[in-house]
Amino acid sequence: MKLLYFAWVRERVGTETETRDIPANVTTIGALKSWLASLDEGYAYAFEDPSIIRVALDKTLAEDDALLGDAQEAAFFPPMTGG
Repeated sequence: MKLLYFAWVRERVGTETETRDIPANVTTIGALKSWLASLDEGYAYAFEDPSIIRVALDKTLAEDDALLGDAQEAAFFPPMTGG
């Protein structure tokens, strides 16, 4: 799966984009966030409060209980402020 990271999520994980094989037991967005947080310190820091990270699967925003299914891309966004 192609993973895209934006703003401070990108800074904390140390990359803008990557492709990873997602384990078969990781079936939801919430599980994906948890799995990513377990990879190393940077990912753990980025996903320390997973509830604030928004995710788009194949360019459509989805909730943590959404199934990954056959999605090709997940994009991770921190909270945004307007101005």
